[in-house]
Amino acid sequence: MRSYATAQNIGGRGIQCDAAAVRTGADGIRAYAVLDGIGTSETIRDWTRTMAARLATRAARRGDAESALRSLYEEIAADPDRQDPYERRYLPSAAAVVAVTAPGKPLVVAWAGDSRAYLLHHGIAHRLTDDHNLRRVYPPTATHPEGGNRNMITSYLGAVLTDEDAQAGYGHPAIETATHDIADGDRLVLATDGAYEPHEEARHDLFVELDDEQLPAIARRFVDLAVETSRKSRTEDEQRFVDNATVLLAELTA
Repeated sequence: MRSYATAQNIGGRGIQCDAAAVRTGADGIRAYAVLDGIGTSETIRDWTRTMAARLATRAARRGDAESALRSLYEEIAADPDRQDPYERRYLPSAAAVVAVTAPGKPLVVAWAGDSRAYLLHHGIAHRLTDDHNLRRVYPPTATHPEGGNRNMITSYLGAVLTDEDAQAGYGHPAIETATHDIADGDRLVLATDGAYEPHEEARHDLFVELDDEQLPAIARRFVDLAVETSRKSRTEDEQRFVDNATVLLAELTA
């Protein structure tokens, strides 16, 4: 039986532009990647699927989440068309998160964008990532309770900012990493914003939503409930804006 599962719901969009990939390397290394394509088109869908597979493969071979994401980020950014501000607007991009596990080693996560990683441990969903978006740059305050626009992401796969550029402009590097010790029975969760935001807004307990049942069933229920919750919060005219939702769940061993 697989120790991981993925599930997707297309939401109100006509095309599924999220992607997930899992790859296994030498010495028990395993890499998990989730990408959230920015925009909706067949080109974005195909590119995002390719990049998810490439990122997971690279991370599994290297055994290093940050190195894999950084090398792919820099490879894409080096494309001459990406360096042209006009051309770049029409090229596919995606928020990306990748996690690597290996026997006897801590979990390592790297990300660019607002796709998230959580670790389910001892009844709590520990969030491991910090979103790259304008809400992080301009946090909610008493006078501006919404803060910055969380849908405007400040780093992503397909951007060209260096860590220094992003730090100067947004207060965070282009790529960030987190490391966390794990115990047998912990669960890793990678999710796009279309999957986690509706749960967060409805104040659902993520541990409760993701800790029961077999992995495929709970993953399916999670994305379906996210989309259902999002739909209920919108008018009929806004149903087409319900986002794609993707989640990847993995049982971990120390």
